[in-house]
Amino acid sequence: MLEIARNILFFVIALGILVAVHEWGHYYVAKLCKVKILKFSIGFGKPIYRRVTSSGMEFVIAMIPLGGYVRMLDGRVDAVSPAQESVAFNFQPVWQRFAIVAAGPLVNFIFAIFALAAIGMIGQQTPTTVIGEITPDTFAAQSGLQSGDKIIAVGQHDTNDWRDVLIELSTYSGEDVIPVTVKQTNGVTQTHNIPINGWKIDPDQPDLFSAIGFQRFTPALTTKLGFVEEGSPADRGGLQVNDKIEKIDGTSMEKWSQIVDFIEQRPNQTARVEVLREDQMVDLELTFGQKADTPSQGYLGVIPFQDTWPPEYIQNIQLGPVDALVDGAAQTWRLMGVTMEMLGKLLTGDVSVKNLSGPISIAQGAGMSASIGIVAFLSFLALISVNLGIINLLPLPILDGGHLLYFTIEWITGKPVSEAIQEVGFKIGGMILFAVMATAIVNDILRNT
Repeated sequence: MLEIARNILFFVIALGILVAVHEWGHYYVAKLCKVKILKFSIGFGKPIYRRVTSSGMEFVIAMIPLGGYVRMLDGRVDAVSPAQESVAFNFQPVWQRFAIVAAGPLVNFIFAIFALAAIGMIGQQTPTTVIGEITPDTFAAQSGLQSGDKIIAVGQHDTNDWRDVLIELSTYSGEDVIPVTVKQTNGVTQTHNIPINGWKIDPDQPDLFSAIGFQRFTPALTTKLGFVEEGSPADRGGLQVNDKIEKIDGTSMEKWSQIVDFIEQRPNQTARVEVLREDQMVDLELTFGQKADTPSQGYLGVIPFQDTWPPEYIQNIQLGPVDALVDGAAQTWRLMGVTMEMLGKLLTGDVSVKNLSGPISIAQGAGMSASIGIVAFLSFLALISVNLGIINLLPLPILDGGHLLYFTIEWITGKPVSEAIQEVGFKIGGMILFAVMATAIVNDILRNT
């Protein structure tokens, strides 16, 4: 319940920020063009906060945080006197109307640049892109990738961290090969073509690295216990934090995976466990439990310590203000490109519509990123802001992109698109948008049931 509440809270915060940023773009450029603003609303429905500014504009925060709008004086829906025509939206030159509408998505992209630049200036310590285990008989194994190789590029794009690798790999959904450039342990740079043979991203297998056949390097788990669950079989049997499991039923345990395999194969069985405790060997008799979700597997109730990270496998990234802005702009540009590529692959079928995510998945992402820290939350905001900007630029009449399409036609032909045609366009755009949102929400429900 607490997790759900956290997800909802940070979903509202994230969406509130992004909607406010988007609508502020429309508002700011409209003010520059001296268009009269009647209402600035964050959210829809019943107002929970309302204030009228000195200019007469009504500022509202409403109950349903799934969007917002800036309502301007417009002769198509308002009674506009001749004296007011100069401040009415529909009486502005086409280039000004274009600028006002385009400003929302544009500010979303600018926000992403500053969010990513802030991450660069805050700095972060991240693992280098060194490959850990290669799974036999997988795409990665067939390509010749080796454990210890460091991924430095995917295709034509350099990769500085695992987030970059994940983004670039995802763009190859539906392709035949993924070109991956690595630096080997001997310092030699080599490009491997991973033969994926039309493989597509599967939302039911969210770990993209495992799907391709490799794991990120992480230090090995030791046989020394870092946590013992209260009331668990381990606790009842006398195991303690810092105990080092040496043998089970006389079999030496050199790796944590050996201990896991031994226990999982013996639910509800009793075994003799020898542990090293404060430089002394201690013999214990433990009865394993069984996992609640898979009763056929044994359960002990412990978490081991992990080996320390080798210094060369950790990188500290921190940039000055100018470099951070340049890097933020470059990352935002790449996110825009990736978003367009993925939309194209949705249309061609190279990415399944099952990958569409709705408000539930966004809420989970907001809550999870916020729980990790400010850097993760800013990265999440940047990603969603770019997606929001791109989606709003799609040429659907109900979106900003549809209005921009109408203005472009007006600029070319010298006359506005008729109200009848616009009305038909709004209905078609609304139906398409509703169908996409319904699909995304159904996907969310199926993922969480």
